[in-house]
Amino acid sequence: MRVTPQDVLLAVDIQNDFCPGGALGVADGDAVIGPIHRIAGSFQHVILTQDWHPSGHTSFAANHPGKKPYESIQLHYGEQTLWPMHCVQGTRGAEFHPALYLPEAELILRKGFHSKIDSYSVFFENDRTTPTGLASYLRERGLKRILLAGLAYDYCVAYSALDARRLGLPVVIIRDACRAIDLNGSVARMEAEFEKAGVKVIVSSELTA
Repeated sequence: MRVTPQDVLLAVDIQNDFCPGGALGVADGDAVIGPIHRIAGSFQHVILTQDWHPSGHTSFAANHPGKKPYESIQLHYGEQTLWPMHCVQGTRGAEFHPALYLPEAELILRKGFHSKIDSYSVFFENDRTTPTGLASYLRERGLKRILLAGLAYDYCVAYSALDARRLGLPVVIIRDACRAIDLNGSVARMEAEFEKAGVKVIVSSELTA
């Protein structure tokens, strides 16, 4: 697959709390950094995203007495998984992993800062209607195709991919540059959604500059 000037590499949430030892560490999560570094030079456009929660965020189990992480509750926008506190604004856990080095990134998009709405996708909050502004940015810059890498494959990467398709954008996930949580079969569930939506999944060796 040839990378074009209208492609954008979206490196999703490569933060300390999502890497081994973090509050919501994804197994082998820091292993995405090597593949991302190898392919980033092929892109004229690179964007980083960053989970950025207030400490009182509604998705944190600690903010719901009697609830534990990974239980679910109903919020005004539907079912919400409760998570350990993670990526709290201004903490080390919210910082990008120190090994990540992408000085060419033209934008850092922060998401999840609305205290009453969680945010997996880089395009919309979990109510599926509140935009992050990324779609408008891409449109104004003339960027046409999204290539996704980062954490986690079956949550923030997956929801971003599906929203990109909903917006009419071609989207490719670079599988070896992602790692998954796989909570209650979430990988299989999302991969079935990818097939229906037309999300393409490749490995980084398939990319050419």
